[in-house]
Amino acid sequence: MAGRESFAADEWAKVVGSPILAGMAGALADQSRSWGSIKNSMVSAFALIDAKRDAGSSHLIKAIVAELETPVGRAMARSAFSAQLTGKTPAELKHQTIVALSSVNQILEAKAGADGPAFKAWLDGIAERVAGASNEIVLTVTPLQPRGSDCSTTLR
Repeated sequence: MAGRESFAADEWAKVVGSPILAGMAGALADQSRSWGSIKNSMVSAFALIDAKRDAGSSHLIKAIVAELETPVGRAMARSAFSAQLTGKTPAELKHQTIVALSSVNQILEAKAGADGPAFKAWLDGIAERVAGASNEIVLTVTPLQPRGSDCSTTLR
């Protein structure tokens, strides 16, 4: 089982940031302005929630989700790739995201052991879900519900 102890600090930061990168890769496939960004963020968040709830998620996936639930983990994830990704054109951003994900792949190959394939499949799934999100999110709000009523979000 791979976990934080399996990686050097800089490697762990990159692995923690990789779900965000995977979401960015998917989002770069569908650049439909701000609403697209909101939907893409929602889909990425749902992927993390799903992984947390899934009893079959690997130890590494659960460790990354737990890390991203903390302010320190989110800051670590953002800072891991910020120098590579800040101030780029969309084309440069797309290229740098691929480069960054390739570096994460190399880290996983070297350090993640048996958890590596499942983790990489999870990242692929995040990218695919985000890329396909443009027409797949349906917000259902029933009008005139009493305060405190739930809105439901459905991913098709």
